[in-house]
Amino acid sequence: MIGHHLLPIFFGGAFAANALPHLVSGLMGKPFQTPFAKPPGQGLSSATLNMLWGLINLVIAYLLLFQLGDLQLRSGLDAAAFGLGMAVLGLPLSRHFGRYNGGNL
Repeated sequence: MIGHHLLPIFFGGAFAANALPHLVSGLMGKPFQTPFAKPPGQGLSSATLNMLWGLINLVIAYLLLFQLGDLQLRSGLDAAAFGLGMAVLGLPLSRHFGRYNGGNL
């Protein structure tokens, strides 16, 4: 059953995409939006909170990709599901956060 195998990989890609900006902001020591800010997703959270939120997203991505999804790194279908998950979450988030960080030129 192909769909059953690819669904966790798709969502793993989405969580991996969400982990990246939070981890980078945290490592750079810069504030960034999180669901815990006021207002959620618009206000800024500390670099430490972003680091923690990024790590949580990374752990969830790992669990989805390798525990539930059994990601095969050489499988084109798995790579497509992962990339699609990153794109489906990442593209709208880039537009949303671009409003607050000057990325929508």
